[in-house]
Amino acid sequence: MRPKILDIVLLALALSATVFVSAKVFAGSGGEVSVRISGTEGEWAFPLSRDLEFPVKGPLGTTVVEIKGGRAAVESSPCPNQTCVLAGFVDKPGQWVACLPNHVFVRLEGSTGAEKLDGATF
Repeated sequence: MRPKILDIVLLALALSATVFVSAKVFAGSGGEVSVRISGTEGEWAFPLSRDLEFPVKGPLGTTVVEIKGGRAAVESSPCPNQTCVLAGFVDKPGQWVACLPNHVFVRLEGSTGAEKLDGATF
């Protein structure tokens, strides 16, 4: 059974689309990673490179988000189970930590310029 011209064209288009999408997904912009903090009173963004402690008011009290050494974490919170505090630090884009009872959400956004996937650097 021989491949037909349409089969070859479709295969070439599929390969081209795969390469294009892969290049877009894994291309590092070299931009800075930022910490986006959401709470009941608003949303704030800080560079991950800036060390600070930021208090966020919520319905249970104040949750303190710590940014230190290129990582972010919930340092303290008035929630009963302390899962957010126990989650520890996040340091890669796409990672997040949340204090759901106090309505505080912390996520990292941006690109490090050299994302890793299964040990390979892109």
